Amino acid sequence: ESLSFVRLKILCYRPTWILKTYGQIRYSVPEEMKKGSVIGNVAQDLGLDVKRLRSGRARIVTGENVQYTELNTDKGILLVNERIDREQLCGDTTPCSFSFELILENPMELHRITVEVLDINDHAPVFPSKDKSIRFEVSESAAIGVQFPLQTAEDLDVGQNALKDYVLSPNDNFILKQHVNPDGSKNIEMVLQKPLDREQRPNLHFKLIALDGGTPQRSGSVNIDVTVLDANDNIPVFNQSVYKASVVENTIKGTSVITVNATDADSGSNGLIAFSLSKTKGSAADIFSIDNSTGTIYVFGEIDFEKQKKYEVRVEAKDQGGLIGTSKVIVDVVDINDNAPVISVMSFSSPILENAPVGTTVAILNIKDADSDKNGRIKCSLEGNIPFRIELSLTNYYNLILDQELDRESVADYNITIKATDFGSPPLTTSTKLHLKVSDVNDNAPVFDKSSYSAYIMENNPPGYSIFAVCSRDSDWNQNARISYFLEDTQVNGNPVSAYISLNAETGVLTALRSLDYEQIKEFQLVVKAQDGGSPPLSSNVTVKILIQDQNDNPPQILYPVQTSGSMVAEMVPRSADVGYLVTKVVAVDVDSGQNAWLSYKLQKATDRALFEVGLQNGEIRTIRQVTDKDAVKQRLTVIVEDNGQPSRSATVIVNVAVADSFPEVLSDFTDFSQKEYNENLTFYLVLALAVVSFLFITCLVVIISVKIYRWRQSRILYHSNLPVIPYYPPRYSDTLGTGTLPHVYNYEVCRTTDSRKSDNKFCGTGSQNVLIMEPSSTGTMQRMHNEKNILDEPDSPLEVSAESFFLVALFSGPWTATNNEALNNFYKEIHIHCFDNVNYMTVC
Repeated sequence: ESLSFVRLKILCYRPTWILKTYGQIRYSVPEEMKKGSVIGNVAQDLGLDVKRLRSGRARIVTGENVQYTELNTDKGILLVNERIDREQLCGDTTPCSFSFELILENPMELHRITVEVLDINDHAPVFPSKDKSIRFEVSESAAIGVQFPLQTAEDLDVGQNALKDYVLSPNDNFILKQHVNPDGSKNIEMVLQKPLDREQRPNLHFKLIALDGGTPQRSGSVNIDVTVLDANDNIPVFNQSVYKASVVENTIKGTSVITVNATDADSGSNGLIAFSLSKTKGSAADIFSIDNSTGTIYVFGEIDFEKQKKYEVRVEAKDQGGLIGTSKVIVDVVDINDNAPVISVMSFSSPILENAPVGTTVAILNIKDADSDKNGRIKCSLEGNIPFRIELSLTNYYNLILDQELDRESVADYNITIKATDFGSPPLTTSTKLHLKVSDVNDNAPVFDKSSYSAYIMENNPPGYSIFAVCSRDSDWNQNARISYFLEDTQVNGNPVSAYISLNAETGVLTALRSLDYEQIKEFQLVVKAQDGGSPPLSSNVTVKILIQDQNDNPPQILYPVQTSGSMVAEMVPRSADVGYLVTKVVAVDVDSGQNAWLSYKLQKATDRALFEVGLQNGEIRTIRQVTDKDAVKQRLTVIVEDNGQPSRSATVIVNVAVADSFPEVLSDFTDFSQKEYNENLTFYLVLALAVVSFLFITCLVVIISVKIYRWRQSRILYHSNLPVIPYYPPRYSDTLGTGTLPHVYNYEVCRTTDSRKSDNKFCGTGSQNVLIMEPSSTGTMQRMHNEKNILDEPDSPLEVSAESFFLVALFSGPWTATNNEALNNFYKEIHIHCFDNVNYMTVC
């Protein structure tokens, strides 16, 4: 029946929200959260897989001294790493947030994360002089409505938790009046609402309480002591309620900023004014000072635009009677370009492959300038002509990007100087250097120092002799430049080259495996392949020509005169021979080459050295004087033939010379030669051989003439006879058809070589070609029958006869005319004579 009311004050925190645009996310968290508290799921909010965070070695990069957050890459969540005090982090700046970057690699990604710190009511309002009472001396004649400025409290919280209200403890004489400034702060004044009576109460004591708007609500208080003085009913008055001034940062101490002015209508000691700076919020009281008599405000501390851009100073003018007038001074700090850009390398990939594609990100840089406006604007550039460019990524982040293709063989590393310059006046510049190495790729094949090689080796070399070394180089590095040598499979005189030469795969040294002979092989070529150790390997070939040099390892060989062991050959010189008569010529050769084959002829021994001489170069034996009757018939000359090698080799030949005018004289004079040099039966054998040859020659001649005459007579008889002519058939011939008309036609091929006078003629078998009719009265042709049988027992075997027999057959087969016998008109013979040379044959007729 009775209603009870309970007032509930519900505190609602703004829920955590996420903003995700172009790789940026934003979280909101209350301050003072415990370490390990979850801020948000980064992987989910960025659309990344948790595996991507681990493989990309995700890490947080922040420029702050304290890292408030940490990333759990296993779950992809962002955690609180350190206690976050919003007041320490941002002061009275709202909203309060801090940002950091999430960097991933392979490939590189950059995401910005902003965390907004929400304020909680963890600070109570505090008065600057909370340990001391605020003391006023007020004249009892002070009029109602007189204002007494009070110190304002400071609450480090912001927003709803900031300072909201002031309350004056109950009293009979004063009330509290509050004024709201444009920036939201408040000025408070204690206003006299009832005249004071020093005789009744000379001292008043009460409290000033400051309340914030948080839940639970917090408060702070300060004691106010009022001493009632005798009458001083006018307070100092400033000529401006608000003063404005500006000061350049880094201004030296003692520089005047502005002078304030106040007046007091009282006279005497009550009209004397003293200026002072009231205790104000922030550090303004530590930065400025005031001359208490002139009201001039001076710079007292260091002014830094980057720390604070504006100062508010409250000036008090107090007369001797204790009345105070106040005014506000706003000082704007003017920025100067006193901060150079700061370059931080967030990530750097070194070394880089030389075949890296254009557009590859090499490094990520963070560049900041603490100045403002144009003094804080940055221009980033690269020094020198290098194949890189720099681009702006996110705010204050720059990417170093590959702009051209790399070649490690041209430039193996780069010293990259990055310059950051602001737009201040004068501009300030900061630079940093990055040393980038280029790693090698196998893109160069080995190159020989020559397009081809020629190597020389002396014949008769010992096996294992080193001939030559090929040399190649590879512009690549390390394993890609490690060269191995191989012999290509080629042939030398039908044998593989590996049977003659071996190649050291490491050094490229060619070694002979066997002793070489110039007389067999004068030169040969081989192909060497150089292959590097890259993957895949690259190779190149070069031709090596091996030239074998001759050694004097063969003595001269005597071609003429021929030396025989069983007979003696003598050159005949008539006794009428004049000086310079050519007796004979010694002919010799040397299978060596060059100067090893240059031959010289010398007369080593002679029966009469005064009669003959030998040409040094041509080996001609000539008389050097007139032959006389006193000269012996038998002359024996020993000629030595030497080559020009080192050492030289020689051969000797014995030349027998007969000085005589007739052959019998020679025979008679040479009968007394030794048994080795002369054979007693030689004359007999010579005469016998001459007689036999003469007899055979005459016999053959008579036979040939007789046969010729016989053939001629037979042809004449057949020509004048009216009877049928029975032709001559070769041996083994038979008429298989039994008609006697000889319907068969034969082809005869006469084959003869060019190097023999006794070559045989070959008569081949039947042919199946058309044959011209030889009868003058007949003009037609007759096709041979293909199904006829050969009259010979062995039709496929050629008939071999001698040349003489061939000509006899030709005479027999000469032009026949049978006018009275039609059968003979069908008998024809066809003769083909072929002459052969050593290579080809050609039909003559």
